[in-house]
Formats: sequence, C-alpha cells, structure tokens
Amino acid sequence: MSKKILIIGGVAGGASAAARARRLDEQAEIIMFERGSFVSFANCGLPYHIGGDIEDRSKLILQTPESFLARFNVDVRVRHEVLTINKEQKTVTVNNRLDGSEYTESYDFLLLSPGAGPIVPPIPGIDNPITHSLRNIPDMDRILDTIKTNSVEHATVVGGGFIGLEMMEAFHQRGIKTTLLELADQVMAPVDREIAGFAHAEIRSHGIDLRLGQALSAVEYVPETHIASFDSGESTNHQHIYGHLNLSLSNGESLKTDILIMAIGVRPETTLASAAGLKIGELGGIWTKPTMQTSDPFIYAVGDAIEETDFVTGKQTIVPLAGPANRQGRMAANNMFGRQETYQGTQGTAICKIFDLAVGATGKNEKQLKREGIEFEKVYVHTASHASYYPGSEIVSFKLLFDPQTGKILGAQAAGKDGVDKRIDIMAVAQRAGMTVEQLQHLELTYAPPYGSAKDVINQAAFVACNIIKGDAMPIHYDEIDNLSDQQILLDVRNPDELQNEGYIAGAINIPVDELRQRMGELPKDKEIVIYCQVGLRGNVAYRQLVNNGYTAYNLIGGYRTYKFSKI
Repeated sequence: MSKKILIIGGVAGGASAAARARRLDEQAEIIMFERGSFVSFANCGLPYHIGGDIEDRSKLILQTPESFLARFNVDVRVRHEVLTINKEQKTVTVNNRLDGSEYTESYDFLLLSPGAGPIVPPIPGIDNPITHSLRNIPDMDRILDTIKTNSVEHATVVGGGFIGLEMMEAFHQRGIKTTLLELADQVMAPVDREIAGFAHAEIRSHGIDLRLGQALSAVEYVPETHIASFDSGESTNHQHIYGHLNLSLSNGESLKTDILIMAIGVRPETTLASAAGLKIGELGGIWTKPTMQTSDPFIYAVGDAIEETDFVTGKQTIVPLAGPANRQGRMAANNMFGRQETYQGTQGTAICKIFDLAVGATGKNEKQLKREGIEFEKVYVHTASHASYYPGSEIVSFKLLFDPQTGKILGAQAAGKDGVDKRIDIMAVAQRAGMTVEQLQHLELTYAPPYGSAKDVINQAAFVACNIIKGDAMPIHYDEIDNLSDQQILLDVRNPDELQNEGYIAGAINIPVDELRQRMGELPKDKEIVIYCQVGLRGNVAYRQLVNNGYTAYNLIGGYRTYKFSKI
C-alpha cells in the first residue's frame, strides 16, 4: 500500500524531502503545502538580487508548482496554510488562502519544515511602511519597491549577521549611503572578536557608517507624499506616501533614514507544532530525535524550526543554515520509507562575503567554548593564500581552536580575500573525520604557486598547535598583552621600519630578530620576555633562541596583526 506524505513548508528542507520521497517511491502520494506564493526559491540569494549581482529575478525561483509536478509528481499547493494538526487522527486542517475555504487532509507521515521568522523587537514606531525584514521573495519585492518609490538616499540596517551584512553591501552597491547598527561589539557572531576585526576594517573602508555597541530604541515615521509622472501617451500621476524615519539610538544620538531593515536574527516557527502538542526543546525549537522524528513517530521536522545536535558538544543547538536543512529533509524522507539513518550533528560551517573579504567558520568559537566550560587552546597564523611570489596572493588570517590535551579540533575561523572557503571546508571535513591537530600536520594538499603553498595555512596552524602541545612553544595571546606585570618585558623583534609603517605596542623594546643573538645580553634573565613580531613566525625564532639560552619567554601567537585587528 502506497504511503501518503504531507509536507508543510516548500523551501529547503521541505522541497528536498519531497523530491527524495518521490525518487524512493513512484506510487506515494505527496502533497506539499506552502502558505506563501513561492516554493523552492533561493532565499540566500535575495540580498544579491537587491544589490544587483543577480539581475534576473526569475533565477531565484528554483522550482514552480508546475515544474515540481512535472518532474516529481508532487502536488504543490501554494497559498495553502495548515492551521492545525490532529496527531490522533493523523489529519491536518488546511486553509486555502486563495478562496478562504478550509478542508482536511489525512497522512501516513507528516513533515514540518516551517522555517524561522525574523525577530522584530517591540520598539516604539517599528511598524511602518518603510521598515522591512527579509525572509522571502515578497519581502524582497517590498524592499525594492521602497527603494524605487521612496527615492532612498540613506538606508539603516539593524543587525550584523549574515542578512544584515549582505543587505549592507546591497545598499552600498546601489549607491545608497548606509548605516549598520549592531548591539554587540562585533559583527558576524560565529567568529570571535579578533577575526571580526578584519570585517570591521573592510566595512569601514567602503564608507559604511558602522556603529558597534549601539541599539535602536525608537522609530518615528514621518510620512511624505511623492508624486511621480509617467508619460505613456497621456500624463498619469501616481501618488506614493512614504517618507523618512527618525531613529533614536541607545547612546542618545538620532539618525534620519529612508529605509530600515531589521536583521537582528530569526526565531524558530513552532506555532503549529506547539499547538499540536509536539515537544518543544529548551532552546525554543521543535524537539527532534536523530532520525528527525518529533515526539510523534509519524511526524518529522527539519530545518530552521528544529533543535538539532551540536557536533562538538553533543548538546542541543539551533543553527538556521540551508545546508543542514537540505540534508535533514533528505534523511527524513529516507526514514519515512524504512531506513534508519541518523543525523550526525551540525558544525555550523558558514561563510559570508563582505565586499572583497570572506569570513568563515566551522565548529565552536571561543565565546561558546568558554560558556560551555570546555578547555581549549588557540593559535593564529597569517599567511599567503598561495605562493607569495606568484601574483595575486592574499593574506589568510586563520584561527584554530583545539583541545590542549588530546589535540581534538574544536573549531576554526578565517578571514581574507582569497582561499578562505577552501581552508574552512578542509577544517570542516577534518573535524567531522575526528582528526587531531597532530594529524593536520600531515595533510597533503594541492600545491602549485597559483593555488597554494608547500606548507599550507592549515599545515602551518597545525605546526604551531603541536609546538604548544609538545612544550616547544609557550604561548601568550593578544588579550593578555595589555595586562603584563612588572616582571614581564615586551620585546618587538621586527625591523624598525615596520614599527613606523605598521604600528607597535607601547612600551616594547625593539631588537630585530636577526640582531638578537648579538644583543641578547641587553635583556634581563630575571624577568619574563614577551616576544612579538608581525604574525608570530619570527617571534617563534626569537623564542627558541631565548629559551635555549636560559631565558623565560613567551611568544605572542599571531603577532601584532592579531593584536591590531582585535582593536578595530
């Protein structure tokens, strides 16, 4: 007897599940409900259409109800909203938003893929015609309409996450002056503050008004009437009432803007699941088993609405990313047809384009490890994306987090203009494979001058990490430098011209590394020598010279470059 499968939500996880279910069973009855007007659209591409990178709007629509029916024989019902789920009778009540009618549909298996909705805090005045969030194609169309009809000259984006950063860049590409507000002291929460510093520098270099540590406290909408004339044989006037906003900020300042984008985060859509009596997790997402089943064995849930297992900690987490959602949808369909596959956890591997810069991460960041009470050590390297003597190489700034006892990989982050995606993808695979930093030393990665280096960024980070584990290096980190004691001396081993061109840390003694052997006697042996260079490499050379001559020393991991960008 063929199965009847109902799917709620037609994007990412829902669409993947529908396609996979049909490939597994040609006879199954598959119905997909989407309360919006579009299914299987590229929501990650929406900001890039607004900015003009994706010119053709139709490119964002991956499938239509008609194409889904033709290719997969799936009955896709757009503008149909599921109102209730009856677990006992295994039915759902559906509202046809096209004509207002309601009907009931039975199921053998039900899949929930409702996604997550934007968080819009209860800020006074926030409900107005030129304040938007971005979740779907109609949201995108409304933003474009406001830009066109309101003659937008200034935009404000609230939130420095992926959508906020992408919308910031989209406005900039359209020649619109832009302010980015972020309550935290950094953008892009998946990375740590010192890696985010590279993003801050890139954002400000493009003239963006970046305001960290500031929140939006109130909005005043000032309506204005715009009259536009179009000559199409006879004069026609079109009146648009939009206007501008006066924004009140948490620091007491005010800001005038023509469009406001709220991008402070998303919240799992659990209304339907909660009303049906399905278990909701402690973090606020739909609780799921590793099989993607909810607390009801005939109901599965996937995507941004669910709580899933964190790959590193084994605890529940919420990670609203498209990759996990698509894999979960496929797995849920497999298990509906008798397979016993289990989800292996989410690493949170992600990357963001910020103008010419890429910033990526996988696994846990330092903030999260501290919250979880997990012991860790960290290293930084700043080295060329490919052989530095071949044209076009860029610096990759790379952070590796690991267990100082076992060498287990806990997380990795990177920022740079070339090769960031490659390194983060390698680290995501290495972490999932259970590799240690000792094993990372032996990774054999492609090398030719246009593509890489004989010692890749990852190899070099592993060398530094293994030096620390084996006791061949004694690390000190950028966040300890401003709190040195009277028993510590700061030693800058760069060349004098670098101090002038790159900057320096106040109070440091300057002895270039190539002069250190001859001038070592200038340093007291009864104090600890804290060494730094530009990126840490020469610092390690100086460190080995000093400790081999009876000094107590530390090397600033990542050097002055890490210290400098942690302040931006």
